[in-house]
Amino acid sequence: MSSNTFNSQSITIRKGISKDLPEMLELFTSTIDEVCQKDYKPQQIEAWKSGAENKERWINVISSQHVLIAENGNQIVGFCTLDKGNYIDLLFVHKDYQQKGIAAMLYHEIEKEALEHDTKQITADVSKTARPFFEKMGFHVIKEQIVHVRGIALTNYKMTKKFS
Repeated sequence: MSSNTFNSQSITIRKGISKDLPEMLELFTSTIDEVCQKDYKPQQIEAWKSGAENKERWINVISSQHVLIAENGNQIVGFCTLDKGNYIDLLFVHKDYQQKGIAAMLYHEIEKEALEHDTKQITADVSKTARPFFEKMGFHVIKEQIVHVRGIALTNYKMTKKFS
């Protein structure tokens, strides 16, 4: 898709439903593949993408988390999920729609939802790739952490944003 035909007014945000899962999983794996290469080694990328195989986890995401979908026409171009009203579990934007404000649109809607839960802060475990975005949104790193996925170590960051 050529980026000059895109404009952010064509993006709609809606609540996610279970029939969105296959497209969400496809977006999850292709985004990690394409967008996270500069920050993670190939075996780390493969381990991270294997999370898509945990069907139970994804069914749980769609049934128990607040899921927002960004669409351009009838294509899912991003999604963000909020767990327990104060934890951003997933935030992914389609590889062809990076740097167009979609993550910010999703994040601002998720933050509104968190504030409705009267939360004092919002947290996320953030990849190296996503860290600059979260910092731009007002998050701070609490700690760098190593997570093990299928025996492969991945660095990410526990981040938080406090609301006054």
